[in-house]
Amino acid sequence: MTSITTTGSPIADSHDADLPGATPRGTTVISDVVVAKIAGLALRDVAGVHAVGGGAARALGAIREALSSTDHTQGISVQVSDAKVSVALTIVAEYPVPLQQVADDARAAIIAAIETLAGLEVTEVNVSINDVHLPDEADEAGEADAR
Repeated sequence: MTSITTTGSPIADSHDADLPGATPRGTTVISDVVVAKIAGLALRDVAGVHAVGGGAARALGAIREALSSTDHTQGISVQVSDAKVSVALTIVAEYPVPLQQVADDARAAIIAAIETLAGLEVTEVNVSINDVHLPDEADEAGEADAR
């Protein structure tokens, strides 16, 4: 769990009020997992993003989905330091959506969500596109399952 303050105690002293996330009534601690989940949820509405995560992460995600459990942090890693966040993600893009546009839209959605919901400054969002999903791939996968 990452604190957006440098205080070691959840109770703020009067000198802690100058720290990010600290108020005279206490401090706010936001876990890395929460920030990663916010980023993952922001990607749900980005046009051109077919899936989040690399091959192994997506395979594990399929198992989780079969068990009715969803991991919104799949394929996303965050580093929170003080009140600043760095995000790295891996996605599969839809064909024929322009890849740079998908990356730019994903980046914008993540920055807006984290800065609005968590109140943290996003310093960078690094997007890796590791595959392109073709429209007929879903049809072929469905036929293979039917066999």
